Amino acid sequence: MHYHPAYAMAVLCTVGGVAGYASKKSVPSIVSGVGIGMGYAVGGYLLQKEKNYGNETAFAGIMIPRMVKYGRPIPISLSILSVGIGTYYGKKVYDNMVYVKSNDNVDDKKT
Repeated sequence: MHYHPAYAMAVLCTVGGVAGYASKKSVPSIVSGVGIGMGYAVGGYLLQKEKNYGNETAFAGIMIPRMVKYGRPIPISLSILSVGIGTYYGKKVYDNMVYVKSNDNVDDKKT
C-alpha cells in the first residue's frame, strides 16, 4: 500500500492548484498544482502496478519553491506534506539502490 501517499498528494496538489486559481486567478497555481499532482498520480500508478521508477517519480513532486515564494497557507501545507512524502519515497529509492547493489555483490560471488 505504499502507493497511497502518492495518490493522496496527487489529489491534494491538484485541489490546491485549482483553489489557488479560483481564489486569485493564478495561472501558475493551477499549472503547477495540476502538473505536480499528475506527477504524483503517475508515480502512484507505477507503484500500484509494480512498474519501474514508481518511487523515483513520486519522489520528484517536492513543492518547496512555491512555499518560499508565496508564503500562503495552501502552498505551505502542500510543501510540508511534500517534504514528508519526498522523504518517504527518497528512503524507498535509497533502500532499493542498496538492495540491488547488495544483491549484485551476492551474484558476483556465486560465479
